[in-house]
Amino acid sequence: MTNLTQLSIFTGGASGHDLTYQREVRRFGAAVAQAGIGIVYGGGKVGLMGQVADAALEAGGEVTGIIPEVLTEREVAHQGLTHLEVVPDMHTRKARLGELGDAFVTLPGGMGTLEELFEVWTWQYLGIYAKPVALYNTKGFWNPLLKMIDHQVAEGFIAGWRRDALVIADTPEDLLDQLRAWEPPAQDP
Repeated sequence: MTNLTQLSIFTGGASGHDLTYQREVRRFGAAVAQAGIGIVYGGGKVGLMGQVADAALEAGGEVTGIIPEVLTEREVAHQGLTHLEVVPDMHTRKARLGELGDAFVTLPGGMGTLEELFEVWTWQYLGIYAKPVALYNTKGFWNPLLKMIDHQVAEGFIAGWRRDALVIADTPEDLLDQLRAWEPPAQDP
């Protein structure tokens, strides 16, 4: 069982072409706040990052942003958060997200979102984090990636238990239920 007080969220600084993504990340942010769980994220006010933060705040939740100095200079820092922590660089940002969250949730996003997902998933496998890693699969966004991961499992490059360690859900309620129930899977070589 995982005690959820804060979720570290990875998502895009862009909004995507389909308004469904904005609607769904807002629904997710509101549901997390209504469940009494805080959000820790990259601290931006733009794209899906800003949408999930705003929705959680509007629902009465606590939102902590961790943003590197270089991005505050570009004026993308969200100034309306419960807490905004300015750090020297991206490495410090990711370390703080890892420290503060009880689980990692990946919403739709681009290259940076993928990079963050794969880092924490790898670190989960290495035992650096004993925390769940989740994909919020709204509108089937992550299906192509999951197909690739399944191909990697079939070809012997990823052990099946590593794939099983990922939490995958397409509703906030299911995702939160799975995160609460998560336990590290049995590991085969």
